[in-house]
Amino acid sequence: MAALSDAQFQAVSSRDSRFDGWFVIGVETTGIYCRPGCPARTPHRQNMQAFATAAAAQGAGFRACRRCRPDAAPGSPEWDLRGDLVARAMRLIGDGVVGRRGVEGLADQLGYSARHLNRQLMAEVGAGPQALARAERAQTARVLIETTELSFSDIAFAADFASIRQFNDTIRAIFASTPTELRRRATSPARDQVPGLITVRLAYRAPIQLEALLEFLGRRAIPGVEHFDGTSYHRTLRLPRADGLVSLAPAPKGDAVLCRLRLADLRDLSTAVARCRNLLDLDADPLAIDAALSSDPLLAPVVAAAPGRRVPGAVDGGELLVRAILGQQVTVTAATMLAGRLAAQLGERSSLVPADETDDDPLRPRVLFPSSAALAEIDPETLAMPASRRRTLLACARALADGTLTVDPGSDRDALESQLLAMPGIGPWTVSYVAMRALRHPDRFLPGDTGVRDGLAALGATTDPRSAEAAAERWRPWRSYAVQHLWAAGHRQVASARSAAR
Repeated sequence: MAALSDAQFQAVSSRDSRFDGWFVIGVETTGIYCRPGCPARTPHRQNMQAFATAAAAQGAGFRACRRCRPDAAPGSPEWDLRGDLVARAMRLIGDGVVGRRGVEGLADQLGYSARHLNRQLMAEVGAGPQALARAERAQTARVLIETTELSFSDIAFAADFASIRQFNDTIRAIFASTPTELRRRATSPARDQVPGLITVRLAYRAPIQLEALLEFLGRRAIPGVEHFDGTSYHRTLRLPRADGLVSLAPAPKGDAVLCRLRLADLRDLSTAVARCRNLLDLDADPLAIDAALSSDPLLAPVVAAAPGRRVPGAVDGGELLVRAILGQQVTVTAATMLAGRLAAQLGERSSLVPADETDDDPLRPRVLFPSSAALAEIDPETLAMPASRRRTLLACARALADGTLTVDPGSDRDALESQLLAMPGIGPWTVSYVAMRALRHPDRFLPGDTGVRDGLAALGATTDPRSAEAAAERWRPWRSYAVQHLWAAGHRQVASARSAAR
C-alpha cells in the first residue's frame, strides 16, 4: 500500500486503461478497489491508495469493483521483464503451483525457504503467496460461477478451496456478493454456454496483432496435436492433473481473446488460462515496446504497419525445448512433420476424446504431445534426423523426465540457459529460442537465424550475424519483439518471391 505517485494519479484521472494490471486503486471512502481505467467518477486523491496487486488490496479489506472488474485485468508486464525471485514466484503462483504443492512446495521449487519467499513478496507486492493464490482461486471460482451450471460445491472443489464455507466467505469478501448473486448478474449466463465447455474472455492491452499471432502458431501446428482453421487455433493440453482441449480465437468485438476450454479436471482451469495467456503473450505492454522499437529507422516502418506484435510463447516449456531441437537447421515444415510423426507414435489420446470415436476429421486435435518419459524411451533408430541430434533429443528428454532439467515459468533464466548450453548439441540459437518463447524473455536475439536474416534482407539491412547482432543492440530490452517483426518481414518476402516464381 502506498500513496499515489503523480504518474499513477494522472493515469487514474485520465482513466488510462494502459495501466490496468500494473496496479490497482483502493478507495477508502467506499472500500472498493478498481483498475486505473475504471469509468467511475475519479475519487479525491487523498482517499486513494495504490496497491501492486489485487491480493494486496483484498488483504487491506477492499472489495473488487463490480463495474471495472479489476480481478479480470491483464497481468502486469513486470513479471515477464524480470527474472528475480519475486518475478519467478509470481509466474509460478499464476500457474497454480500453490494450489498443487502449497507454499512449501513453491518455495522448494524456487530454491528458497518459505519464510524468505513470503518476506520478499510482502515487501514487493504487498501480499504473501497464500494471499496471491487466494486471489487466483477467487477469480477461477468467479469464472465457473458465471460461465457454467456447476453446483457451488463442485466449483469450490474445482477452484481448490478447502471447504464450502471458505469458498462462500472468500466470494463475499472479495466481490461483496454471494455466489448466487454473481451467477444471477452474469453478463454471459451459464445457460447460453456450450455444454461441457468453459468460455473465458482473455483481456489484453491494445493494440495486438492477434490474427498474425494465431497464423504463426498455425504454420507450426503439429498434426493431431494442434490445428488452425484460419480463424481459431485449437490444441490439446497436458496439464498438471489431467488433460484438456482449448480453442483460441478473436472475440467478436475484437476486445479480447475467446478461450474455450474442455477440461478433464476442472482444478486445472487457472493453470490452463495462465498457459494460454503465456502462449499469446497477453500481458505485454505493446505501447512501451512499439515506442522503443519504432525509434530505430530500420524497424519504424514495420512497427507502424503492425503495432502490438507479440512473442508467441508456449503452453509447456519441455515441449517447446523438444520442438526447438527438432527445428535445428531444418525448415519449419520439416520440423512440424517430424513432430507430427513423434506425436502419432508416442502421443497419448486425449481422455476427452471417446476411444470409440472414429477419426473422420484428421485435423481435429486428439493427441497429447509426447511426454518426456515417453521420448526418453524411444528407439533412436526410429528418429529421422542426424545421429548427433538424436543424442541431444534423448539427453534432454531424459533430463526432463528425471527432473534434473526443468523448463517452466519459475525457472531461473540465467541458470537454465547455462545448463542448456552445457548439454551436447545445444547451441546459442536453441537456448535463445527457448528463452524467448518458453521463459518469456523479452530480450533475446537470433543473429544467425534464417528467418531473421530474411527479414533483415527484406528491410535492406546487412544480414551477416555480426552486423545483425550489432544492429540489435539498439533494440534492447525488446529484442525478442524485434525478432517477430523480422520474421514477419522475411516471411512476406519469401512468400512473395515464391508466388512470383509460379
